[in-house]
Amino acid sequence: MNRTDPPTPRVLAVPGAWYREPWPWILFGIPAATVIAGVATITVAFSTFDGVVADDYYRQGLAINRTMARDARAQAMGLAARVQFSPDGTRVRIALAGPAGVSQGLRLRLVHPSRGGGDQVIGLAEVAPGLHEGSLPRAPAPGRWRLHVEDLGEEWRLVGSAYLPAPQAVELRAGNEGEEGAR
Repeated sequence: MNRTDPPTPRVLAVPGAWYREPWPWILFGIPAATVIAGVATITVAFSTFDGVVADDYYRQGLAINRTMARDARAQAMGLAARVQFSPDGTRVRIALAGPAGVSQGLRLRLVHPSRGGGDQVIGLAEVAPGLHEGSLPRAPAPGRWRLHVEDLGEEWRLVGSAYLPAPQAVELRAGNEGEEGAR
């Protein structure tokens, strides 16, 4: 190079448009995703009802002794029930075993452990001695359900659980409410 020659200018790279770079999208994307997740969470919280908490929880807590007495009474009477659902889930047949005269007016309560809105109470008519039938307003959703067979006078009750729809009969015995029913 000659001292009289002007220096060659250095050419710098021209930056591209900002939207073609990854960093602005990362920096804008994280807060945007957080806002979207927050809106989705609020929407789910206000549009669904968990049905778990009762308004009169204190009174229900005090009534637990009465409920336990009903279970103990059914055990002392030696009651047992065999619950059979129709294949379409709209009819139920219950065969009650125990002392004569205890089957004067029965009902079946289907209680979902986490969705109170799906609970059903089914009145049962005696079609033969110890044999009761009833119609469900709607078939229960598939899953685990608590079954309560009780008399209309609320003197005793049999409790158990089953996965519905149950292809076979569900056996309920007094004092065995912790055991699983049909799977």
